[in-house]
Amino acid sequence: MQEQAQRAAAVRGWCPTAWQPMMAGDGLLVRVRPPLGRMSRAQAEGLCEASLRYGNGHIDLTNRAALQIRGVREADHDALMTQLVELGLAQADPEQEKLPPLLVNPDWTTDDDTARIAAALIARMDELPSLPAKVGFAIDAGPAPALADVPADFRIERGTSGGLILRAEGRERGQPIDMAEAVDAVIALACWFVVSGGTQAGRMARHLEPLPAAALEAPAPSRSRRATLAQAPGPFHAAPFGRIEAGALLGAIDRSTQAVRLTPWRGLVLEGSEAASDDPDDSRLATDACPGAPACPQASVSTRDLAIRLAPHISGLHVSGCAKGCARPSQAAVVLTGRDGRFDLSRNARAGAPPERAGLLPDQIIALLGAL
Repeated sequence: MQEQAQRAAAVRGWCPTAWQPMMAGDGLLVRVRPPLGRMSRAQAEGLCEASLRYGNGHIDLTNRAALQIRGVREADHDALMTQLVELGLAQADPEQEKLPPLLVNPDWTTDDDTARIAAALIARMDELPSLPAKVGFAIDAGPAPALADVPADFRIERGTSGGLILRAEGRERGQPIDMAEAVDAVIALACWFVVSGGTQAGRMARHLEPLPAAALEAPAPSRSRRATLAQAPGPFHAAPFGRIEAGALLGAIDRSTQAVRLTPWRGLVLEGSEAASDDPDDSRLATDACPGAPACPQASVSTRDLAIRLAPHISGLHVSGCAKGCARPSQAAVVLTGRDGRFDLSRNARAGAPPERAGLLPDQIIALLGAL
C-alpha cells in the first residue's frame, strides 16, 4: 500500500480513463464515461456488478458526469476492462478513451438539439487538435443553459434570443451559430485555442488572448439545476459528495427503470422509474468534500463525516483532505484544509490558502462554526 501511495502522489496534470487508471489509497480508480451520460438498465446493472466483483463497491460521480469505479486491484484491471468493453461502457481502442470529455444536459431527448450536436461532435472528435488533458466540452442546447456552473472549456448553449451560441469558458457572451455549423464552429474555436497558445495556459478560462473575430458576442442566460431536473425523464437519485455504493444503486433500479442518466450535480436520473425524487437542494449536495483519508494517500484527515455534520449549517463549505483541493478547485466561503492530521480554516479561499485558524480538531471546528 505504501508503494501505491507513492505512485498516486507522483501523478499530476492528467485525468484517469478506463484504460489508464489512477492509483489511489484504496486501489486503482477507473473512470467510465457512458455515451451522452446515459446507461441502459443492463449497462448500469453490469457496471454495479463489476464494481462489486473487481473493486470495493464504491462508485464516484464526477462533476463532469462521469463514473469512477474505486478500489480495483491491478491484477483485476484487464478483466474489468473486458467486461466494460462488452457492456459498451469503454472503447476497445485505448486511444479512444483519451478523447476530451463531453458533457450534455441530462434532460436531453432523442433527436433534440443537444443530442444531435453531441452525436455529431462525437463522430468528428478525430478532427480536434491535441488539447490539454483537462479541457472539455459542454452541449447545453435546451431551452436555456443549465451547465454554467459545471467545468467546460467550450460550450454550446441557448442565447437570450432563443438561438444557439458557442461560448468560450471565462467569457460572458458567445458566438451565434446554427445547427448546421455548430460542430464546425467548435472545432474551429478549439484549433484557435491551440494555435493562439492555449495549450500553455491549460484551460480556456486561463487563456487571455482575445477571441477570434468570428466569435461575436451575444448574451446567454442561466438556468437552475432544479428547472433542468424537473424536465428530466425520471426521478433524481442523490449521491451526497458524489459517492454511491454499487449495492445501493442496484437496489434503487426498480422494475420500471429503463436507463440511468448521469448528472454533474452529485446524483443520477433513473429514467422511467416510479420512485420518489430526492431533493436536489439537499445541503450535502452543495458541500464539497474529497474522499479524504484513508482512501486518498495524500490526505491526512477524514473529511466526509465532518462535512455531513457541518453541511446543514454552512453554505459554501469545502472540506479538503490536503492542500490540493481536488473536490473544489475554486474558492469556497468556508474551506477546511487537512494538514498533519488536523484542519486549517480559511474563508473565501481555496484549499491550502493561508489559514485564519490553524491546527483545529473536528470538535473545535464544530464548536467554532456553531454546528453543535
